Amino acid sequence: MADINYLWAPPAPVTLPVRGTSARLPVNRVFFVGRNYQAHAKEMGTTVDKATMRPVYFTKFAQMVVAAGGSAPYPPETQDYHHEVELVVALGTGGFRVTPDAAIGMIYGYACGLDMTRRDLQATAKAKGNPWDVAKNVENGAVVGEITPAEGRIPSEGEISLYVNGEVRQHGNLSDMIWSVPEIISDLSSYYHLEPGDLIFTGTPEGVGPVQPGDQLEGRIERVGTLSFKIAPPD
Repeated sequence: MADINYLWAPPAPVTLPVRGTSARLPVNRVFFVGRNYQAHAKEMGTTVDKATMRPVYFTKFAQMVVAAGGSAPYPPETQDYHHEVELVVALGTGGFRVTPDAAIGMIYGYACGLDMTRRDLQATAKAKGNPWDVAKNVENGAVVGEITPAEGRIPSEGEISLYVNGEVRQHGNLSDMIWSVPEIISDLSSYYHLEPGDLIFTGTPEGVGPVQPGDQLEGRIERVGTLSFKIAPPD
């Protein structure tokens, strides 16, 4: 095949480290589940009835993903930038309209992640009935630790927590998730042909709150992994 004459160099692929190997996981798309912990839903002013509701999703560009271990500037156009620690699922194979049982075989691994949010912009958009993409789709706003291979395991329980400057801010258990990992993958696959490299952030426990430039964030998920990340001064 002849070389393609690009007008400029295509962006480099977004990749994440994999525990125990030198290989990198290429990121495809990034999906997020909203309100998957009842206590967090309540602190956001709502409740979730699993019997009558389905999961709610939003997305971020893959280019918003940043590997943990470094830092990123406090983003522009916000005075209320919030942390949300989450279990991240990395898919290794694709599927469409899969059952929860079949979804298990699609999982490559898991990681600890942060869904960072311009909360003031989100609140304003919600009040006006507007989309809130700019509140969630933040540069460096999807922080992901190293991927731990699943090896057939489904993390249905285990502590999940976030510390800011050594002080616990969020604490919960994966068993508190309203929709399980297989249920989420199955439901999401009814909307999209899921593909290898897709990441799914599965929701956050209660205790979300603001961060400031200079804050050091530490996330921990039992039997999954950890992450560290620093909020740098704004550009």
